[in-house]
Amino acid sequence: MNATLLAVALSLVSAGAYAAAAVAQSRLAGRTEPGAGVLRMLGRGAWWSAVGLNAAGALLHVAALNYGPLTLVQPLGALTLVVAVPLGARAAGRRVGRVEWRGTALTLLGLGALLLTAGGSAPHETLTLPEALGVGAATMAVVAGLSRPGARPGLRHAAASGITSGVASALTQTLTVAVTDHSGGPLFSWRLLTVALLVSTFAMGGLLLSQTAYRGGLGAPLAVVTLANPVAAAAIGLALLGERLRGGPVSLVLALLGTVAAVRGVILLSRAQARNADPGGVTEEPAPVDPVPSRVVIGSPRPAAVPEPVAVRAGGAPYP
Repeated sequence: MNATLLAVALSLVSAGAYAAAAVAQSRLAGRTEPGAGVLRMLGRGAWWSAVGLNAAGALLHVAALNYGPLTLVQPLGALTLVVAVPLGARAAGRRVGRVEWRGTALTLLGLGALLLTAGGSAPHETLTLPEALGVGAATMAVVAGLSRPGARPGLRHAAASGITSGVASALTQTLTVAVTDHSGGPLFSWRLLTVALLVSTFAMGGLLLSQTAYRGGLGAPLAVVTLANPVAAAAIGLALLGERLRGGPVSLVLALLGTVAAVRGVILLSRAQARNADPGGVTEEPAPVDPVPSRVVIGSPRPAAVPEPVAVRAGGAPYP
């Protein structure tokens, strides 16, 4: 099979696994109290199911990176939205709204335009140790800025998750190319060990950041993750790994239009998610209060009809 087609096929299956994991994380986040710690989440089977799905998606993604460049493989992660948005709506017991469909379509069209500008050659270049350390330091600085308290923490955490995941993919490609390279170089070196440590750190950080981002809903945070991931990876590929856009100036215009369409899709998904979250949260909470008034209604007629059982209505304690 052609290397490019194999990279696309692996990316499709990987997107499906990531979509199922995102829906599982969103449902878990909705059942978890905001103040619950990480250790409490680690004790739940649903968390580990999401971790397993993410791991399967990551392994397939790593395999795809061995056959296709970052500018080709990463945008295919947008297909996660195609599966996750309707799957998340089904899990919540509702239909996907027209605004969500429009937002999803615009996001996919925008990222599809970016996909058309990507090169199709298999990767050959890798990051040097100074480049890997520089990328890691810059990523940590950006994530620290996005993680500060402020407005829209869900979208900011989603952006940080997408960036760390994209950087982890770029570093993973360096590992896979270096390991599968038959040039006779050492299999274990300080460079590869450092890159492996950075990959583990950013992969786990992206997973935890996405978990906190999904507490406010699935659609908009997942769209932000899907958008930030290929942008971060493509930036590294174009700046440090020698990857190029196809078509020259025309590709730049197409990539710009795709970015605008994707951003518009993210805004539509964010608004739709906010409208879906408001009515559900208000009507569900008062239900546990019903048993308290029921005891008052049952006990209040008794003092009027029979004065003696007043002590029983007050709690059963005898008169002093």
